[in-house]
Amino acid sequence: MATAQKQNLTDKLLRFIERVGNKLPHPATLFALLAVLTLFMSWWVSALGITVQHPGTGEVIKPVNLLNREGLHRIITMLVKNFTDFAPLGTVLVALLGIGIAEGSGLIGTALRVLVLKAPPRLLTFVVVFAGVISNTASEVGYVLLVPLGAMIFLAVGRHPVAGLAASFAGVSGGYSANLLLGTIDPLLAGISEEAARIVDPNYSVNAACNYYFMFASTFVIAGVGTWVTERIVEPRLGVYQGAERAVELKPLVAAERRGLVWAAVAAIALTAIILWGLIPEEGFLRDPQTGSVLKSPFMKGIVAFIFLTAAVCGIAYGIGAGAYKNDADVIKGMAKAMETLGAYIVLVFFASQFVAYFNWTNIGLITAVKGAAWLKASGMGPIPLMLAFILVSATINLFMGSASAKWAIMAPVFIPMFMLLGFSPEMVQAAYRIGDSSTNIISPMMSYFALIIAFVQRYDKQAGLGTLIATMLPYSVLFLMAWSLLFVLWLVFDLPFGPGAPTFIGT
Repeated sequence: MATAQKQNLTDKLLRFIERVGNKLPHPATLFALLAVLTLFMSWWVSALGITVQHPGTGEVIKPVNLLNREGLHRIITMLVKNFTDFAPLGTVLVALLGIGIAEGSGLIGTALRVLVLKAPPRLLTFVVVFAGVISNTASEVGYVLLVPLGAMIFLAVGRHPVAGLAASFAGVSGGYSANLLLGTIDPLLAGISEEAARIVDPNYSVNAACNYYFMFASTFVIAGVGTWVTERIVEPRLGVYQGAERAVELKPLVAAERRGLVWAAVAAIALTAIILWGLIPEEGFLRDPQTGSVLKSPFMKGIVAFIFLTAAVCGIAYGIGAGAYKNDADVIKGMAKAMETLGAYIVLVFFASQFVAYFNWTNIGLITAVKGAAWLKASGMGPIPLMLAFILVSATINLFMGSASAKWAIMAPVFIPMFMLLGFSPEMVQAAYRIGDSSTNIISPMMSYFALIIAFVQRYDKQAGLGTLIATMLPYSVLFLMAWSLLFVLWLVFDLPFGPGAPTFIGT
């Protein structure tokens, strides 16, 4: 009886989350509404005469009303500039052009296949989850390639296919903010963080690798926890597979694919050697010409260019070696195909850029940050409780709004300035956000690939639905959140940098 009541309560909660989430407008529409709301808020806050004193400069900060003639002129004349100068736009476009070359050549798909096929049986689960995490570098390729491949691999070795699907999905989506490599999401979030940080410090810079050290360590934590959950919780619960689907033989690489990988490896080694040549010597050509520093070097400032260059060079080398690329037109097709997926994103960025610009112009973000920081300081909460609370807020919001960049564009202008005024670095706040955002991806019906994953599950379980998938993935979500938060706490306790030039705390 008690079990049935718990199941009914869980079902009601999941239905409520689904119903509320489905009523949210499209993220682009949401940003448009927020932009309009910001205009009215600017008038209201100005009418109230709310002011604060900047804790750093002592300057009195007043709200700026945009619902007047001067504000209208500013909105009209800056519309295009707001869009074209929006930091994440160019970085994502450039990075994805390179990823498109690598994906179009077949390099990414082949590399993932090799990673899984070569895994020893005892490490199979770990490798599937690990491969899922690594696939995040290439954006959506993990969802469309590795998730169904995980199910096929488990079925091929006599294990439950849904367990393999869950393990790969946990890595791809739950581990979205862990990786050994930088991907398109890193410059995107860093650009938004930089825009928000400049509300407080106009000269603050956030580089795309700002969370890299934390991401690197997180990769192994997520892979380990994902392995444990799969083998100790998910697979025993699923039992023995008795469905009609039969195992499909995973074919080894053909000669052309092996040749392509060799060519790509040679290209990667050559490119790495050139980069090291520019970084290791004190007078290296990729170091800062004035100070010789690596942290403030053209290499770190241009990390997006190197993401593009690495993916493009290795992708072209693989394509030529494997015979996938016959001429330059084939390479351009790969780049163009990657751009085809960005139509909705560009529309979203247009409205997001207007909202962010209006929000910055009004000074509402800075006023909210100063007052919020004063309240938090008076509350007596230390850095760890504050950050853990912020992680939970991010995880909860993610259940209702799937886009990582859309959520961060809304949250960053408020939370980053607020925490900066308490001495917390934007890079640290971004890392905390990514923990919460990633951990609940796998149980969020608003995640854009959720319906696709349900379709994959239904191939092996015809009766499966939303509740089936969420119930299967919930243990991953809870334990990812706990383990990742513990790692974050350790990072704070030992005051470790989150990435190159990305400290935990900054001077107030």
